[in-house]
Amino acid sequence: MTVAILLLACLVLAAAVGVLAVALRELRDRVRVLEVARVPDVGLVTGAGAPSSASESTPAPTSTSADEEFVITRLGVEPESEPVPTVEPRLFADLVLRESVVKAAALAYGVRRGLAPANRNRIWFEMRREVKRARKERKAEEREAIREWRARQRAAVQEESAA
Repeated sequence: MTVAILLLACLVLAAAVGVLAVALRELRDRVRVLEVARVPDVGLVTGAGAPSSASESTPAPTSTSADEEFVITRLGVEPESEPVPTVEPRLFADLVLRESVVKAAALAYGVRRGLAPANRNRIWFEMRREVKRARKERKAEEREAIREWRARQRAAVQEESAA
């Protein structure tokens, strides 16, 4: 019974890790979209076209796409487009909390369903069946190993008597 509970706990933890990984991936994608929307594509400082003195404050012109590949940062560049509209803090908090509450409720539902008596009974039954199968397989392998060992012993005795 303890093994079944531990197995169920592992499954629940694995599901929680999976949910968190998906949420993290979605958050990372959202941040990337916001960064792309906020910073216009202005090929600024490149490996070959870096300004040589501090007095040069104009960005280097982008002549080829190869230069744009080596852009390290766009820090200090005034965006040519209008700033991205922001969400007021109360609305942002509402959106974040609503999404978190929905995810927490879904997780709680899954845990409650996973710990339901019918599910625990099914898992216990399957585990017991698997243990029986593994035990039978080990016994069969043991019998086969003993047969092979006895055959080698007989062969060794016959070889000694023939020599």
